[in-house]
Amino acid sequence: MKNLTVICKWAAVAAMAVAAVACSKKPVEKPEVPVDEQVRIPINISMGVWTKVTDVAYEKGDQTGIYVVNNTESGESGTLVSSGNHVDNMRFTYAEYWTPDTEIYWADKTTKADFYCYFPYGTPTDVTAHPFSVQADQSALESYKASEFLWGKVSGVEQTATETVELQFRHCMSKMVIQLVKGPSYEGEFPEDAEVYIHSTVPTATIDFTTGSVTKNMFGEMATIRARKVDNDTYEAIIVPQKLETRRPFVEIITGGVSYLLEDTFQFKSGMQHTLSLTINSNPDQIEIEIGIEIEIGGDIEDGDWN
Repeated sequence: MKNLTVICKWAAVAAMAVAAVACSKKPVEKPEVPVDEQVRIPINISMGVWTKVTDVAYEKGDQTGIYVVNNTESGESGTLVSSGNHVDNMRFTYAEYWTPDTEIYWADKTTKADFYCYFPYGTPTDVTAHPFSVQADQSALESYKASEFLWGKVSGVEQTATETVELQFRHCMSKMVIQLVKGPSYEGEFPEDAEVYIHSTVPTATIDFTTGSVTKNMFGEMATIRARKVDNDTYEAIIVPQKLETRRPFVEIITGGVSYLLEDTFQFKSGMQHTLSLTINSNPDQIEIEIGIEIEIGGDIEDGDWN
């Protein structure tokens, strides 16, 4: 009887061991990974270089701001607001490529997004009315460069892990090119120290980041813009888009100690290059103006676009 009891006990122990081994071979269920811990896809940005005012490439240290607005569940564009977007005014700095201050990511695998970009970088408090001013003295290259404002938008972009989001800027300001032409009574060459001024324009404005539109400061004071010399015959300046509705002092050339002043009306258009050919004679009262064709900035380089 004792032997039978011992055998039963050992059989029970063996059965429990087999059961334990069988249980240990069942697959272990992995806990569900929260959405915020899933692999996120970074947003890579590239920006067109042909719209830059100074040359054909961006310069090291250039900075631009980026906003990202997610589309709605129905696929419609969201609304850009001053804060609370998917990405708010992330600063990107250029070296050999564009790098953000902090890595930015797509919202998820399916949500499309609209991208807004602007240059130069700032700290906007209102994306519908960001203040900007062109420089009054643009004779130096740095002040001329500081007078440009670029804006761009691309809509409905899908997530991609391998491709970059390509953004193209367009110019928001207006550019004037003044070409000096010697009239029949003008003798000699134009002095190297000639100065060109554009009068009666307001240098302050606001930019709406949602559309890229520019509005002249309605209460801004008129100022005189000194143009940048390209060569002895050509000068250029960046002007806030606006319309001179009544005849008033417009363009002045001071050369050889003589002032040539032209009064006229004019309309500076956003994103357009305007070329004026001024024929100079010995008599300051005999200045003639010829307005060339308007060229949309960013067109064919052979057509003389703003590059």
